[in-house]
Amino acid sequence: MTTLWQASQQLQQQASTPGVFTEAALNAAQDSDKEGAQVFTRRYAAQAIQQASEAEARWQAQRALSAIDGLPVSIKDLFDVKGEPTTAGSLLLADAPAAEANASVVERLNQAGAAIVGKTNMTEFAFSGLGINPHFGTPANPWRRAEKRIPGGSSSGAAVAVADGMCLGAVGTDTGGSVRIPAALCGLTGFKPTANRIEQAGTLPLSTSLDSIGVIAHDVRSCWLLDSVIADRPLELQPQDLRHARFAVPQSRVLDGLDATVAEAWQRALAALQQAGATLVNIALSELDELNAMNARGGITAWEAWQWHQRTAVAQPDAYDPQVLVRVQRGSYLTDEDAAELYQQRKNWQERINAALAGFDALLMPTVPCIAPTIASLDDAQRYMEINALILRNPSIINMLDGCAISLPCQQPGSAPVGLSLASVHGDDARLISWALAVETAINRRS
Repeated sequence: MTTLWQASQQLQQQASTPGVFTEAALNAAQDSDKEGAQVFTRRYAAQAIQQASEAEARWQAQRALSAIDGLPVSIKDLFDVKGEPTTAGSLLLADAPAAEANASVVERLNQAGAAIVGKTNMTEFAFSGLGINPHFGTPANPWRRAEKRIPGGSSSGAAVAVADGMCLGAVGTDTGGSVRIPAALCGLTGFKPTANRIEQAGTLPLSTSLDSIGVIAHDVRSCWLLDSVIADRPLELQPQDLRHARFAVPQSRVLDGLDATVAEAWQRALAALQQAGATLVNIALSELDELNAMNARGGITAWEAWQWHQRTAVAQPDAYDPQVLVRVQRGSYLTDEDAAELYQQRKNWQERINAALAGFDALLMPTVPCIAPTIASLDDAQRYMEINALILRNPSIINMLDGCAISLPCQQPGSAPVGLSLASVHGDDARLISWALAVETAINRRS
């Protein structure tokens, strides 16, 4: 499948036109053998075709607005689009006032000439890592589709849209792994930048302290390209030699309970990196074990979500997905004093983690400790909560750290998708994504 990076290169070489890619994406969205009906909450087919046509003229005149001018991308259903309500995967907001302006990231995409093909489905209000949505349906994972496995969330439609060729790149959000989880479970690459790199105005919040805007695409360069369009400042890629890499491999928390498929892919990835010359250092990082206690009563996410939802959660509880409502309601049991203590604990924890990671080029761990379970297996509320906590466990570490991370597919061809996570501290995005390019090459060479 053509990647966003490859498509951009073809446009620059005049080997193709924007319309070819955008029409293919729109056709895929209408293909009855794919998941378009569950992937999108709103489509912009006519606008996308027009944008691709206008972009073609700009490319011919050598006046392209950006490297993705006219190429098909999607946006998550919690970004404001002027003139329509922002529903965030919920029926509760179907009659909400129309947005008066585009979200900042939507405006950036428009300025870049991107052909926005639609808004993608998501876990209601972004409050789960599974991607299940009882209101709009749940798009099935592309791996063994007949088995109807979860796509991962909360940016569920974003990942399936890319995997099924309905767009070449997707913009989502990541509060505890909501870009990296679906990327990992669907065999894609997902990049969560340091939160303050991308303006969040016009984005419906889940937890303002932990929210970040990220991207999903087929590979590292495609993620870098899309990130460059929506960020305040593009990241500068620098060639990295894995023979000079020193990666930390934490032994606390993140390796617990790996299923056999993930464990095998994880060991193969480590072997590939060592074969390429990287130095891997096992570190205890016992501070990670503190997160269970910090989040035992819902943590910062529940507290901040409750501040936004408390009026509607009290007045219209039946309008919510029950699995989302119960997580929102946990915030109601926290006091201002509890919240102040949580923020202080997080600050102290961040300082100790940052000190422990000094001298390392990145932190390595499996993105998610299990392959995607079936949607049907999560009908039980207790199992839903257990699997949700398990899937969020590793990626949420980086949101608590306010760091940056990228998930790379590391499974063997034909196997269930598995993600390898590279992560680093606040503001280290350019170095991280440069290392990710080298890691991607090493893993692909080993496959």
